[in-house]
Amino acid sequence: MADQSDVEAALVTAIAAVLYPEGVAAPSLIGNQCRIFRGWPTATALNADLAAGVVNVTVFPDASSHHDLTRYIDAPQIISNNVPTLGIDVVGTTATISGVAGPGQVAGILVDNIAAVHRVETGDTPELIAATLGAYLRTRRLTIVAGATVTIPNARGVIGRVVADQTAQRETRRQRQTFRVTMWCPSPALRDLVSSTIDQSLSESNWLALPGGIGAFIRAVASKVFDQSQNANLYRRDIIYDIEYPTTISATLPSMIFGNLNFTPADAGSVLTLLA
Repeated sequence: MADQSDVEAALVTAIAAVLYPEGVAAPSLIGNQCRIFRGWPTATALNADLAAGVVNVTVFPDASSHHDLTRYIDAPQIISNNVPTLGIDVVGTTATISGVAGPGQVAGILVDNIAAVHRVETGDTPELIAATLGAYLRTRRLTIVAGATVTIPNARGVIGRVVADQTAQRETRRQRQTFRVTMWCPSPALRDLVSSTIDQSLSESNWLALPGGIGAFIRAVASKVFDQSQNANLYRRDIIYDIEYPTTISATLPSMIFGNLNFTPADAGSVLTLLA
């Protein structure tokens, strides 16, 4: 899901990538050590950092600027592309299970109008899955299981399928809110350098990446420099960004394995349904 905290974290990540393009293990782009975090700095920690030449960059939301822009609730959308790692190959009346078993998959064999379905569990193997499906089919008709194969003599039609669970996402609300990015620096020159470097980089795109492939629309709406003598070593600049982002809910949903399928037997001239 996307939340206000995700927007703050995304801003911190984007700013960190600007100031530390080669990673935090390498020197910063401006030369000075930088701390980038959500929230407001404490006076004691900030004074110690400024005295040591350490730049603080904070991200803080403005609660009073929250505007609900919701108009319509979207239908859930599939956002994943989970491909099964198991497979079922059918030759005649024999189904052979192969591949790697893992949670989040459903394996099934449809014999005439009988469906045998198994949700794969941790520790399953193709042989275990074949035994499980065969055990159910055996209660309805003659079934032979050998290793990872299941044979149903005299079956008119056999279909084997494996499907994987998919992640669906739904937007439940859309809002616009301002976020304050504040540069706390030990000198005016450093304040100007840090501020312009961050703002220029963020201006290159109108979109901020949020978890789950969601985009938040971002634009700068204000900037303010604080030169009051709050602290002899403190030089501060705030840049206000207006960000529009959705609140989303995600859920893992099962996939349909068998619907109302039809087939034409080799010895028949009519189309028959596989499901009673």
